[in-house]
Amino acid sequence: MKAALIVWVLIPGGSFLMGSDEFPQERPVHRVTVKSFELGRAEVTNRQYQACVKAGACAPLDMDCLSPAFRGPEQPAVCVPWAQARAFAAWAGGRLPSEAEWEYAARGAGGKGRYAWGDAPPSCRRAVFGGGPRGPGCGRGSTWPVCSKPLGNTKQGLCDMGGNVWEWTEDRYHDSYEGAPADGSAWLSGSTGTFRSDRGGQWDGDAHNLRVSNRDSEDPEIRSERGTGFRVARDAKAP
Repeated sequence: MKAALIVWVLIPGGSFLMGSDEFPQERPVHRVTVKSFELGRAEVTNRQYQACVKAGACAPLDMDCLSPAFRGPEQPAVCVPWAQARAFAAWAGGRLPSEAEWEYAARGAGGKGRYAWGDAPPSCRRAVFGGGPRGPGCGRGSTWPVCSKPLGNTKQGLCDMGGNVWEWTEDRYHDSYEGAPADGSAWLSGSTGTFRSDRGGQWDGDAHNLRVSNRDSEDPEIRSERGTGFRVARDAKAP
């Protein structure tokens, strides 16, 4: 029943070139081999997160953080610290994706497009972000309900892999890919900091944040409606 909260999408395994030459934190470009896994079609919503709270497996959202514009049942859950995102993922029968899994999935299982939908420039037809003449949130001034921009979906049908909210990953943040794992696993060693990697860009952010190779770091304790949401992953079921 719990797992049925999530619409799982199979991401077939394969190899891809992770990163880019555009920014130091995205270098070096390196080959990573990812096993097949499943990823939530959408970012976890307020409705889904509240189900976890009701079950006693997640801490309640901080209403002092979450203004009314962000409380819609189908809007992505924000004001969720990293540990609570992990708690939800475990309750739903999954985990947080590794940073490599996230980028591989955003690339449509390893493609070479600049964005989740391909190479076309970002617009409010494809993503919820702060650019363009409509202003923050494509004129809404907040997040949108998940999967509101189907033209921005990946090849496998994942929604909002660019924009709406940043998404937590399992990895500790490193300021480059020197020494990164090549097997698609989460990178948990070799960093003295506590910050975690998050991906995807947000509703009031710049267009360049929507690139599939873009990386950000965040305090795992942060609670902010401008901050980070999440989606869940799980290992692929055996055939």
